[in-house]
Amino acid sequence: MSQTLAKTVEAYEIRFPSLYREGHALAFPCDRNGHVDLDALSERAKGNYLFARAMVGREFATPRVQLSDLH
Repeated sequence: MSQTLAKTVEAYEIRFPSLYREGHALAFPCDRNGHVDLDALSERAKGNYLFARAMVGREFATPRVQLSDLH
């Protein structure tokens, strides 16, 4: 008798919510501790990530790590 086990893979993202546009945010894949693999990002995504980090408190709220719904 063969059994197939469904394996759940958790994917995380770090979200930078906009301070001025409710419901808008920038989100990037990360590990469960919020570490982003910059080498895995496209140049555009890398630029957006660095921008979001630099603009926390000015354009974006403090980021939060959450499970990603984009598996």
